[in-house]
Amino acid sequence: MNIIINKLNTSLPSLRGKGRGWGLLLCMFLSLPLSAKTWTTDQVKDLIVRVNTYWQQNNKAETRSFWDPAAYHTGNMEVYKLLKDEKQLDYTRRWAYHNNWSGATEADPRRWKYATYGEGKDFVLFGDWQVCFQTYIDLYNLALANGGTDADNYFMVKRAKEVMHYEAYSKNDDYWWWSDALYMVMPVMTKMYKLTGDTQYLDKLYANLLYADRIMLDEETGLYFRDARYVYPKHKSVNGKKDFWARGDGWVLAGLAKVLQDMPKDYKHYKFFVDKFQRLADIVAKTQQKEGYWTRSIMDPNHAPGPETSGTAFFTYGILWGVNNGYLAKKDYKKCIDRAWQYISETAVQADGKVGYVQPIGDRAIPGQTVDANSQANFGVGAVLLASCEYYRYINNQK
Repeated sequence: MNIIINKLNTSLPSLRGKGRGWGLLLCMFLSLPLSAKTWTTDQVKDLIVRVNTYWQQNNKAETRSFWDPAAYHTGNMEVYKLLKDEKQLDYTRRWAYHNNWSGATEADPRRWKYATYGEGKDFVLFGDWQVCFQTYIDLYNLALANGGTDADNYFMVKRAKEVMHYEAYSKNDDYWWWSDALYMVMPVMTKMYKLTGDTQYLDKLYANLLYADRIMLDEETGLYFRDARYVYPKHKSVNGKKDFWARGDGWVLAGLAKVLQDMPKDYKHYKFFVDKFQRLADIVAKTQQKEGYWTRSIMDPNHAPGPETSGTAFFTYGILWGVNNGYLAKKDYKKCIDRAWQYISETAVQADGKVGYVQPIGDRAIPGQTVDANSQANFGVGAVLLASCEYYRYINNQK
C-alpha cells in the first residue's frame, strides 16, 4: 500500500493540471479499506495447532476441574473432532484422570450448594463445577465410538450422572443466576439427554433458563446482564448506559450454539431456543467494532475501550456455528465474520501461538483495567480454538 501511495505522490504534479477529478479519484482510492487476507483450510489448521501447542507446552494438564481450565478443554475437544490429533487429546485425558472425572467432590447431597459463588468441594450444584462434565461425556462417547464398552468406561460419566440427575429432578429452578452458567451447564443438560434419552434434562434446561431470563435478560435488546447486580438502571456504565459484559454474553451465545447441536428438533421448546439464539446473534453482530472485536462493555465502547479476545472469540464461534449449520444467513453475517477473524488471526493470536488481549477473570467490564498482548488465560484459548475450528468449517463449506 505504501509503495502505491508513493508512486501516486510522485505523479501528482503532472496530474494536477488535468482537473480536480484526479484528486477526487485519489481520495476515493485512499479511503478504500484494505482487503483481509484470504485463508485456506491448511492455514487455519496451522493456526489451530500453533495456538494449542503453545498452550499445552507452557501449561501443565494437571489442574483442577473448575470452570476456567474446563472451558479450555471444551475447545480442545473441538480441536480433536476436527483434526483427530491424539497427542493433543491426551492433554485433556490427563486432566480428566487427574480430577477423577469429577467436579466438586462432596459426596452428601444434603451439603450440596449453588446459591452463591464458591470454589469449595461442597459447591457441587454450582455451574462452574459442572462444565467439566461436557468434556467427560465427550470422552466417554469417544471411547464407545472406538469400540469400548459402557462397563469399561462408565467411570467417566458416573459423577456427571449422579450430580445432573439430582439437579434435573429437583424442584428448584434458580440454579443459573449468572450468565456464565448458560455456557457451563446448558450444554451439559443436552449432552445428558443424548446420553440417557431422558427428556427431563431438556425440561429442566428450559425451566432453569426461564428463571435466568427473569432475573438478567434485557427484553429490549435480547442481551443478558452478567447477573442481577448489573441490571439497568440499578447499574450503569460510566456513561449512563446499559452495561452488557462481552464475555458474559459470549458465554450465552456459545452455550446456545452447543445446546442446538444436541437438542432434537421435535422437542416442544426447540423453537424457543432457536429464536433466542438468532435474536442474540443479530444484536451481537450489530455491536461489533469496525476493527473486528467487541469491547468489554458491548453497548458502551468508551466504558472500557480496546480489544478483548474471550468475548470476541465466543461471539465468533456462535455466529460461525449458526452460519455453518443453517441457523443464520451467511449474507447477513459475512462482514461480521471477516472482521472478527481478521482480529483473532492478526491481533489476538501472536506469532508463537500465544493468545493475548484476554480480560482476566472477573464479572464485569472494568474501566482502566489493563488488557494487552500479554493478557492470556486458559478460557480465552479455549474460545479461540472453538472459533478457529468453526472458521475452518466455514471455509471448507465454500469449496
